Amino acid sequence: MDAIAQPPLARVDGEPYTQLPRDLYIPPDALEVFLETFEGPLDLLLYLIRRQNLDILDIPIATVTRQYMDYLALMRELRLELAAEYLLMAAWLAEIKSRLLLPKPTLAEMEEDDPRAELVRRLREYERFQQAAKVLDALPRLERETFVASAEPPCRESVRPPPPVGLNDLLAALREVLTRAELFGHHPIRRETLSVRERMSQVLERLDTLRFTAFTELFRPEEGRIGLVVTFLAVLELLREAVLELVQSEPFAPIYLRRQG
Repeated sequence: MDAIAQPPLARVDGEPYTQLPRDLYIPPDALEVFLETFEGPLDLLLYLIRRQNLDILDIPIATVTRQYMDYLALMRELRLELAAEYLLMAAWLAEIKSRLLLPKPTLAEMEEDDPRAELVRRLREYERFQQAAKVLDALPRLERETFVASAEPPCRESVRPPPPVGLNDLLAALREVLTRAELFGHHPIRRETLSVRERMSQVLERLDTLRFTAFTELFRPEEGRIGLVVTFLAVLELLREAVLELVQSEPFAPIYLRRQG
């Protein structure tokens, strides 16, 4: 029966090598192994507990401590630098193990809390954070699952021709301008320069008690529309007060005025 063929140690240019060369020199520090599996002592303890399907609420400290120390010994053999927190956890496990091994003679000491309680609490809390980190890592992440799409629009120069303008459009624009202009129109109101009371005195001075005067002679066209209106109002006021006497011989005949005696 043939011996089981051993796999080659290495292949160089496709040629297998089953033995190391005699003149091969390997320095002591030529090979370094970096273990990034565990992020700390709590992560290592959770790995040991899960690998053996142990109950986290009832941890067999002796078994876990032995496996933990074996892992530290392996790290020393591989010349890995041990962090202080790993050594601190080893000392804590040893303390818990020794407290569990010591006898408890009195009832008061039997009612003491379980030395593993604080370790269990920290392990469960670390496990919750670990699960939350996995849930967050599973969420879609920008630049990992989703990517923002961006594209520059093409440069398009569009020429917009002016719209045709006809006569009706010009008339409509003019109508709109006139409508806006009416909104800014104003009517100045000024104080009358002629007084009705003064004009009444002037009319009385021009009339006589014996002689009639034509109604048209009381108006002066050079005073304009305002003067005519003031004179007419003065005559009406004098007639209302029965100071003047109004006479007309027939319809559409001239009107005459005179003062009352």
